[in-house]
Parts: sequence; structure tokens; C-alpha cells
Amino acid sequence: MDQHQLDKENQRAALFHSSGPSSSLGADGEEERETVPLLSCKMADDKSDTVQVSEDTAHQISIDPWYQVGFILTTGVNSAYVLGYSASIMVPLGWIGGTCGLILAAAISMYANALLAHLHEVGGKRHIRYRDLAGHIYGRKMYSLTWALQYVNLFMINTGLIILAGQALKAIYVLFRDDGVLKLPYCIALSGFVCALFAFGIPYLSALRIWLGLSTVFSLIYIMIAFVMSLRDGITTPAKDYTIPGSHSDRIFTTIGAVANLVFAYNTGMLPEIQATIRPPVVKNMEKALWFQFTVGSLPLYAVTFMGYWAYGSSTSSYLLNSVKGPIWIKTVANLSAFLQTVIALHIFASPMYEFLDTRFGSGHGGPFAIHNIMFRVGVRGGYLTVNTLVAAMLPFLGDFMSLTGALSTFPLTFVLANHMYLTVKQNKMSIFRKCWHWLNVVGFSCLSVAAAVAAVRLITVDYSTYHLFADM
Repeated sequence: MDQHQLDKENQRAALFHSSGPSSSLGADGEEERETVPLLSCKMADDKSDTVQVSEDTAHQISIDPWYQVGFILTTGVNSAYVLGYSASIMVPLGWIGGTCGLILAAAISMYANALLAHLHEVGGKRHIRYRDLAGHIYGRKMYSLTWALQYVNLFMINTGLIILAGQALKAIYVLFRDDGVLKLPYCIALSGFVCALFAFGIPYLSALRIWLGLSTVFSLIYIMIAFVMSLRDGITTPAKDYTIPGSHSDRIFTTIGAVANLVFAYNTGMLPEIQATIRPPVVKNMEKALWFQFTVGSLPLYAVTFMGYWAYGSSTSSYLLNSVKGPIWIKTVANLSAFLQTVIALHIFASPMYEFLDTRFGSGHGGPFAIHNIMFRVGVRGGYLTVNTLVAAMLPFLGDFMSLTGALSTFPLTFVLANHMYLTVKQNKMSIFRKCWHWLNVVGFSCLSVAAAVAAVRLITVDYSTYHLFADM
């Protein structure tokens, strides 16, 4: 091992969950590597509780315009998950509850994300990871807890996306051969393989660029097809049942689960990681991206969710394209677009884990497409997505994944933690009314998180008693 490599290993040993090369673009357009010194952060008085937070990363930061970040956020909002919102949100809540819930959840989510965006620069430095921000404010234990919550959140989102991709592939197969030979677990395995191939070729989040444009096109294709075909079906079948199904006790649990789905629809649970890619001024540009997400970017979600529920009522499928009727080739295009968009969207939600693995264990030598870096991605990212795919094939209960993810991770990360961190950092500048408002959010969303987790576990228990492992749903 040469001196450079020895120095590199010594540096890694000194870091807590974060080390590696920082990337920037030199004057000649080539990527330059430099080591960014560790920046200590002020937390608890106990020195043993101090976390060394670093801006050192193997991925690129501070290079994307606000509109690229806006498209990243919009890609997450309008992923193929929107094809399930008619069933998972509107059916349990009905017209009034579902409509008000979507609008209210958008407003609350916009507010919470704006709070988080304003905390990106605290203590005189940028915090490019959610866990770094939490560690800076609270200490080592919260650093670890935040990382655990975020990992669960992103892992389950990725698992759900692989399930969606598998459902899209199976829907295409059933259009041509409904013989039951190609089962959902096989389609999920194939989807995981394609997602892995894509992950090998895209080294970091900022490298998506043109793929974000393609993702938008794919989203518009399946949303427009689902919208138009649902409209036609709704016109030809005027008799629809909008009764909320289930017994009184069932409705309570499904309503709570639907509230978790509302939160899940708008939030990524990785806002600091996305904001890390944006050009300065980071707060102002992030606000532009958020306004884009919650205005123009959310319109397709509303259109397909409301139209699907209007057309099919309480009988709408958990995957809307399974309910629509029409020419086989049009449904094939819609399902293929959903599959391809899901592959791109998964890369967004997996990027914090990729960044951690690349920074902690990557070589730090050569460009992102050097052969040893490609092989590293094949081994590490391939292993991570293999676990995702295995879980997706074993438990393909899509709606339950959305509910449990919203309960366990999205509620705490987006609402509880964001409000409490803002309260902690800005409390000396707040009025009594604002302090009470933030504490109300902290307590209220904590209670909702617990209730939603209970409801989601119940749903999974019910489905598990109905479907066996590796079920062909």
C-alpha cells in the first residue's frame, strides 16, 4: 500500500459514518478531487456525544440549477405510486375526506419542507445529509436514530417501487398471455435486475440530468393514458358506488392508513440530500424547487387520483391501469412507461444509501466510470438492490408498504423532527405563539405516527393471513 492509500485509510478510521473525496469541476471541465476537512459541530456539553460531521462526499454537490432539483422532487411525487392513490387514499376517505386531505397534506408538507430547507445552513456550514443536521443539533444518538429512520424510509420506498415495476411488467404480460406462467415474484425479480443495471451506470444523483426529462415524459404518458381511459370508462358506466367499504372498525384503521398515505404522497424523507445538489443560494433556490413541486408538479397527481376514483368508485384497483379498459397497445405503452419511470425514480430514493456506501467504502481514485469504481458499484449496489428485491417478492402488499412507510419514517422525519429542529434552532427568535404552533405540530404528528403505525401493522397482518409469501397478486 503506497503512502497516499495509507493516508486515505487513516482518514477513514477517524470519521464517524462519513468520509471520502469531495467532487468539484475544475476550469478545464474535468472533475477535481479534494479532501474537505472535518468540521466539528456544537451539540451536547458531553464531549463523548460529539459527532464529527463532514462535507466530505464521493458524490457531486452544489452544481444543479433549482429547476433540475424541482424535477427531481416532481419525479418522486408523480412516480408510478400515483396509480395507487385512487384506491389507497380516495376509497377509504371518500370525496370530501380525500379531496380535503390531499390539499391539506400538500399545504402542511410544503410548510414542513420549507422549514427543513431553512435549516440547511446552520452553525455556519451546510449540512448535506439529514443525519448530519440532526447530529449537529441533538448529538450522536439522534444522528444514529435519524439515519435509521431514513434508511427504513428509503428502503421501504425502494421496495414499493420494485413492486410497482413488477406489477407493470406482469400487467403487460397478462395483456398478451393470461396463462399464469409469469408470476408476480418473477416480474419483481426482473424489475430488480433492471434497476440494478441502471444504478451501475448513474454514479450520483446530479448525473440523472437527461433521465429526469425522460422520467417526466414517462410520467405524463401513463398519467394521461390512465386519465383519458378512466374518463371514457366513467362516461360509459354512469352507475358508480362511492360508499366507503368495510365495517366501522375497519374504516377507522383504513382511514388512519390513508392519512399516512397522504403524507407519503408528497414527501421524500431525504430533502437535505436533495438540497445538497443545488447551487447557491441554496435556501432561496430550494424554495423555488419546492414551489414548483407543490404547484405545477402536483397537478398530474391530482388529475389521475380524482379521475380514477370518479370512474370506478370503491371498486378501483390498487394499480389503476388494471381497472381501465381499452386497446391493448395503449395499455402496453402505459405500463411500459410506468415501469421505466419507476426504474429512474428508484435511483433518486436510493441515492443517500449509494452516497454513504461510495463515500465510506469507495476507492476515491479515478473518475466515476473507472473500471474499479464500476465494479464497486456492481458489487455494493447490486447487493443492496438484491435485498430490496427479495423483500419485495416476499411481501408484495403495495398499499401496506405506503402506510407503514408513512407511519414509521415519513411522519417523524418530515413533520416531527423538522418542526422540533426548527424550534430548537430558532427558539430565541420566536414568539410564544410560534413556539406553541411548532410544539402542537410535534405532539400532533407524533400521535398520528403511532396511530398510523398500528393501523399499517394491522393491514399487513390481514394481508399476510390472506396471501402467502411470494404471492402472485
